[in-house]
Amino acid sequence: MSILINEKTKIIVQGFTGDKGTFHAKEMIEYGTNVVGGVTPGKGGTTHLGKPVFDTVADAVAATGAEASITFVAPAFCADAIMEAADAGIQLVCSITDGIPAQDMMRVKRYFMRYPKERRTLMVGPNCAGIISPGKAMLGIMPGHIYKQGNVGIVSRSGTLGYEAAAQMKALGIGVSTSVGIGGDPINGSSFLDHLMKFQDDPDTHAVVMIGEIGGPQEAEASAWVKENMKKPVIGYVAGLTAPKGRRMGHAGAIISAAGDSAAEKSEIMRSFGLTVAPSAGELGSTVASVLARL
Repeated sequence: MSILINEKTKIIVQGFTGDKGTFHAKEMIEYGTNVVGGVTPGKGGTTHLGKPVFDTVADAVAATGAEASITFVAPAFCADAIMEAADAGIQLVCSITDGIPAQDMMRVKRYFMRYPKERRTLMVGPNCAGIISPGKAMLGIMPGHIYKQGNVGIVSRSGTLGYEAAAQMKALGIGVSTSVGIGGDPINGSSFLDHLMKFQDDPDTHAVVMIGEIGGPQEAEASAWVKENMKKPVIGYVAGLTAPKGRRMGHAGAIISAAGDSAAEKSEIMRSFGLTVAPSAGELGSTVASVLARL
């Protein structure tokens, strides 16, 4: 199994005919992802990359039965695109877009709450690498060839560190069930905890790698949940051990602004809740291997 997406998931691309949408949709299709069409307002009725183009997400869902979407939409318009997908009944939205204003993301999250829990859209991102279930489907911008199919889940705020973990694990013969990049913005659509719960329920995921960053409480909250609820080992890592206090480091959410926000503090919190913490980014794969050897 996998979480979020598999080879049967019907996917549409919002911003399908733009240069970024075209490039990454082509990569996803070549990987084997079930892309059933795309949305570009004003270009409905045409075809692109051999797939139908629709003016609205509602039209795309009605014609294709799409369940998930990925947005390659400019920051100023991306919140509207995400809410349009929710209105159309899309169950999962992955937003790659970087630079969505925080106020817009607050509006999106409030908008999702209008729907009952069983109908509510799950969002991954923004400012993320996306989702991949190796050998099945890719909903994102990651290099698919570095992922080996297997039994370790990855959930990461950093897209490139998620890649690094997957590549190191592949070199050691360890595969991935699903990798999720939740994004590095201070307000994101879903958290570590949302995905750890799904990995806990996935019988084919035997361990999980959780890669955090400085800034924000998500790592601590997820670690506390792991201690009380997770029956599978979790390997943690927090980027930013040398980051100075008060300075933004890359991602908009990566800033030490309160006690418990630093990498050293978060690493200690992870250890206190029973996670195995990788000592460095270069030892993610070897740490996973050592944990799996004890199962």
